[in-house]
Parts: sequence; structure tokens; C-alpha cells
Amino acid sequence: MKFIGREKELTLLKRLAQQRSASFLVVRGRRRIGKSRLIEEFAKPYKFYTFSGIAPTEKTTAQSQRNEFASQLSQQGFPKVQAQDWNDLFWLLADKVKKGRVVILLDEISWMGDKDPDFLGKLKNTWDQHFKKNHQLMLIVCGSASSWIEKNVLSSTGFVGRISFVLTLEELPLNDCQQFWGMADISVMEKLKILSVTSGIPRYLEEIDPKLSAEANIKNMCFTKGAFLVDEFERIFSNLFLRNSETYKRIVELLAQGSKEFKEISQLLGTEMSGRISDYLDELILAGFLSRDYTWHLKEGKDAKLSKFRLSDNYLRFYLKYIQKYKTKIERNAFDFKSLYALPGWEAIIALQVENLVLNNREFLWKKLSIRSEDILSENPFFQHKTATQLGCQIDYLIQTRFGTVYVCEIKFSKNKITERVIGEMREKISRLKRPKGISCRPVLIHVNGIENAVIEQGYFADIIDFSEILN
Repeated sequence: MKFIGREKELTLLKRLAQQRSASFLVVRGRRRIGKSRLIEEFAKPYKFYTFSGIAPTEKTTAQSQRNEFASQLSQQGFPKVQAQDWNDLFWLLADKVKKGRVVILLDEISWMGDKDPDFLGKLKNTWDQHFKKNHQLMLIVCGSASSWIEKNVLSSTGFVGRISFVLTLEELPLNDCQQFWGMADISVMEKLKILSVTSGIPRYLEEIDPKLSAEANIKNMCFTKGAFLVDEFERIFSNLFLRNSETYKRIVELLAQGSKEFKEISQLLGTEMSGRISDYLDELILAGFLSRDYTWHLKEGKDAKLSKFRLSDNYLRFYLKYIQKYKTKIERNAFDFKSLYALPGWEAIIALQVENLVLNNREFLWKKLSIRSEDILSENPFFQHKTATQLGCQIDYLIQTRFGTVYVCEIKFSKNKITERVIGEMREKISRLKRPKGISCRPVLIHVNGIENAVIEQGYFADIIDFSEILN
């Protein structure tokens, strides 16, 4: 399949390739986000050597990783070599890349080096003694286990001053996602149904058959025995989190119901785990599955200590809510999927999924509201607790600018047009919002399936944004 999107990332990599010194890059991001595919696309004009660690099992050893590296060397034209020591393997590679423009990719580096305590030290020495002497060389390490990379590479004293750039890949923006349907004339609602399952994950979007309806595609991807997304959840948690994967699963299951504060998560998991919960949450954020949404003080426009953890990954929520529920039937070919709206609680779930899509494409909103990023003091889902002097409230998305304006955004998804009831709901939220004097408030409605004329005629909303335009 042709390569889609990532223009900004490709431009960045090309700029780094033109530097007058060797570059050592770290590329990280969610599993299936397209890290290695991006590097392969970028490296097409250059001499390119790529190596990947093998997925860990109970029997995987440091020696089996070295054997695999040696095998991949020989497949790329290097002589066969004994794989007893990483120094020998790295030297063989270094000897062939002394001159010329060359890109080296070490993919899934956490798998490659996790079993060998000397792996990273020997890689660091090879960089210092050999690789960096070729000023046209680019060494790229990447992996889905972002917490391992953070701990062992980015926070390691051994690599201080050596990393040229850290590139974190996010989901594809929706205007790139629509290219996976090619030239097919597909309605926005059909696209949104699939994106509510896949979000902007390139590998999942590759499974789309533009000739089929959204329901047929989802049935093929999610509710058919042996389908890619039926077993993807278990692959993620068995390969990505090398230890205590059940705890990560429990946290994700809790957040599938909606965003929660740390205290609530800790209580639901059990206080005996409280000392490690922060680490688990941080690792899920680094892995690209959760977002931490900080609320802030409107008076100063600065973050507060309060925050909520949000499951920002649409696939994980869809799996936990539906695929897992029917998995036994799916494995027996006994589940007959008809429609998303026939799934229990789907309207509430798709509202959360669409909210994720909006928040993952918030720059589209800034453009529609004519807000420059440099003018934003703070922006995020917003909440305040009930106290003796204020009521509690929850705002889907709030933008505060340096010009003394807050944009209070309500994200609405419905299979029917939005009615004027939304005005009363928004008035109630804004009345609860504690804002300092001198700050003006602009209510904004974000919808995807149309609104009734009465909503427009009342003239209450400062802006009404049709989010479906991003997919037109």
C-alpha cells in the first residue's frame, strides 16, 4: 500500500539528514503507529540498513537476540559472523558505513537489548568510536515500549549529549486518514463509524476495504474469527508490557468507562498498589494509550495540580466494550454482527470515541475559530470540583487565550440532528464555571451530524463547527 501522510515528519527527517554531523535519533510512539514505515519511506534515497529485535517469549535470551541480529546482517550482504558479543556485531556494521550517506535503523530496540545489560553500553561505544565519525550517517533507534526507551536511553547518563532529536509519532490527522478510502465516494458518517474503532492508527486503517460499507468493514476487522483486531489487544499487552501486563489491563478497563482522577483510579484498583500506580499510568501514557488532561487556574492560565486520565485510544475501548464481550462467540463463528447501533450502549460509547477524535485533531478547531497557537494560554478538557465557594462542572474542551477570552466547547454526537436542548445544557455548564472578572466567554458547539434550525436561530453560540468538514 502507498505511504500516506507524515509530511511534517518527513520534512524534519530530511532537514536532519542535511546536517554537517552524524545524527542519533529516537523515534517512539504507539504500537502500529507507523514508526518503521516512516523511516523506510524517508530512507529510500539513501543506503539503508535495518535491524529489528524479536518479540520476547519465555525462552528468548540475549543470545537469541544476537543470533537474530547476525542473521539480519547476513541477509543484508554482510559476512556471517559469530554472535557471541555485541561489539563484534556492531563493529562489522560500522566497518561498512564509514563513508557516504547512510541510515541505520534499530527497530524494537527494547526487545533487542532488554536481556543483555551490556547492550546499550556497547551501542554507545560504537556510536562514539565509529558511527559518529561518518558525518553523513544517521542512526535511528525506535520501539513501541516507550517507557523502556525513556528509562534506558533518554534518561541514561550514557547517552547524555548524544541524542540529536526525539520524534514522537501521534495518530494520523483525520484529513490524512480519509486517503485510506482512496477515490471511493464514502459519506462522512461511514468514515466516522470506522474511525470510532480505529482512530488514526495507520496499520488498522490499512485493513479498510473501500468497496464495503462501514458495518461490513468492522465485521471483517473486529467480529470475524482470526481477524486482525480480534487478537490485537492481547498482542499489545503481551509484547509491549513485558511485566505485570494484567495491571495495565485493569487500568485501561477502568478508564474505558470514562476519564478518572488518580485518587479514584487508586481506590478502584486497591490501595495496596498505590505506590506503583503512578508508574503504570506514566507507562501507558508513554505507550500512546492514555492522555493526562490537566485542568488549570483561569485567573493565571496556569496548570493546576488536578488532572484526569483519559483513555485516548479508540481501539482499546472498542475492544473492551464489544470484541472482548463477544469473543467466545466470535471464536465459534457464532456472533452475527449487524450494526454498530445494535451494540448495547453504543450511542454513549461513540460519543466518547468522537470526543477523542476531536481532541486528537484540535488544531482543526483552532483554525476554524481563527485562534493562533501562540495566543493560547491553556487548552484541554476542563473540570472544577465543588467547594464551599463554587459548583462542580465539566467542560468537553476549553481554550483560554491571552486576550482574556475562554472558548467553552461542547462536543456533541448524535445520529439525529442536535436540538435546542443543547443551549440549556451549555448555559448550565457556563453558569457553574468560576471565572475571574474581565474574562469573556464564547460558547462553541462542535457537531458531526447536523443541527436543527432552532439552534442557529436562537443565536446563542458564538461559533458552530461542523467537525465532519475535516473528512470532506
